[in-house]
Amino acid sequence: MEGNSSQTSAFWLRIVASDHVFFNGNCEALIVPAQDGEFGILPHHEAMILATHEGILRFRIPEDGSWHEAVVGLGIVQVAHNRVSMIVDTAERPEEIDARRAQEALERAQEQMRQKQSLQEFKMSQASMARALSRLKVSHLKEL
Repeated sequence: MEGNSSQTSAFWLRIVASDHVFFNGNCEALIVPAQDGEFGILPHHEAMILATHEGILRFRIPEDGSWHEAVVGLGIVQVAHNRVSMIVDTAERPEEIDARRAQEALERAQEQMRQKQSLQEFKMSQASMARALSRLKVSHLKEL
């Protein structure tokens, strides 16, 4: 295909958290946290559905060409017809993260992991710890 229209170099991305629409617009590239690491999505990606994990989401928008980051919780991504829909339980921009609260949440999760727990409680503690670590990582990056 010739030309540099936004239709060929971008796709429509909609990220919905449990309490708000986090992003809705054109996107050139998306990197989501997945079970086995990170998973990248570019324009005209094949149709698929992917479960996502807690971690750092990165996406590049055509307007400024820069990468944007967010800390996201568990979710799902659907890719079809050059449109990507992502639904997550939480989505936060780096500037919205309170590093002190994230450190406290990490310490609570670590303490819970040391205690005897049911499998369900263990998984919840593990998710809390992953979310806190992602928040701390992003909050430290914004300070640099």
